[in-house]
Amino acid sequence: MTSRYGEAMVEPSAFPEPILHVDMDAFFVEVERLQDATLQGVPVVVGGLGNRGVVAAASYEARAYGVHSAMPVVQARRLCPHARFVPPDHRRYRAVSEEVFAIFRSFTPRVEGLSVDEAFLDVSGLRRHYPSSAAVGIQVRASIQDQLSLPASVGVATNKFLAKLASEEAKPDGLLTVAAGRELDFLHPLEVRRMWGVGEATYATLEGLGVNTIGDLARVPQSTLEQRLGRSLGQHLYRLALGEDDRPVEPDGETKSVSSEQTFESDLTAPDVIETELLRQCERVGSRLRRAGLAGRTVTVKLRYSDFTTITRSHSFASGVDVTHDIYEAVRDLVGRVDLGRAVRLLGVGVTSLESAGGPRQLGLKRPAAWDDVSAAVDEVRARFGDGAVAPARLVPPPSSSE
Repeated sequence: MTSRYGEAMVEPSAFPEPILHVDMDAFFVEVERLQDATLQGVPVVVGGLGNRGVVAAASYEARAYGVHSAMPVVQARRLCPHARFVPPDHRRYRAVSEEVFAIFRSFTPRVEGLSVDEAFLDVSGLRRHYPSSAAVGIQVRASIQDQLSLPASVGVATNKFLAKLASEEAKPDGLLTVAAGRELDFLHPLEVRRMWGVGEATYATLEGLGVNTIGDLARVPQSTLEQRLGRSLGQHLYRLALGEDDRPVEPDGETKSVSSEQTFESDLTAPDVIETELLRQCERVGSRLRRAGLAGRTVTVKLRYSDFTTITRSHSFASGVDVTHDIYEAVRDLVGRVDLGRAVRLLGVGVTSLESAGGPRQLGLKRPAAWDDVSAAVDEVRARFGDGAVAPARLVPPPSSSE
């Protein structure tokens, strides 16, 4: 492979650990804490408050007293009477979950959701943008924290089974990589109960075979496991005990859009401030598109005024765009057609009609090809030094007078 200038280019090698398992920590509890700061640092139990209610989630402070999900609330009150008991708000949890998954898909379209608060991500396609899959995991956690103020734990591994176990070991609010070639060092000391498919009945059978750890299980002949557990389960557990899991990450569905939206604490009234915030969102959307290897043909801008009147305007290109400059130019043109003399409480930028990036581009006379190189260079710097390492000059705050 060669560059546009003819130099030989080295294809980045694939990540040896391409799978991430991201699990939000005490998700329901942490969403409630966003609404009520007095819940911070104290035992919190989310669940039905009646005598027949069950625990939906417990904070780590409550778990220290033995409280766990699916436990009757009556029992939880006995174990931790001083806990704060909060009724669940599943509508809010689903809304925040959608924001979490939007962040996942801003990194890669290959996202397989397991529940509202956990997912597998195949990040093998990001090898051009990050030095390692662990670096992707670090940035995923940072993005969730920066944008949603929520903690998440990430497991990084060669396959889904190991990645999920790694995220459990990383809790709370951490990251753990199971390095390729060291899978069994991580796996074999763990209790066999941690494995998928080991319920109470299966555990009783394994205990009768002298199996307590996954390493113990790996030393039992496969034929013995098949005889005692049945062929299918015996084969399944034996392969997992050797760290083998060839199941691919199966995306929930095709990514239809990449967007960024923000409601401001104070209404925006100055047109130049509105344009600056729109540039910030274009930068975010462009970066997400390039990380996911996507481009889009339609750019949409959304404004909501202080009286909650909402308007949207869209522009479609002949070919896909993924460069911030192109997105922002379209947004500026669209905003020029709306009333900026009214207070704005929400701004949003989105790109739809997505396709794989790398196709032919239709360049205008005012659009030099060098913008593609600039975007590639920016992505490389951010991959090495973080998203805050480089930004458009308009988004960089001026130095304080004391400096």
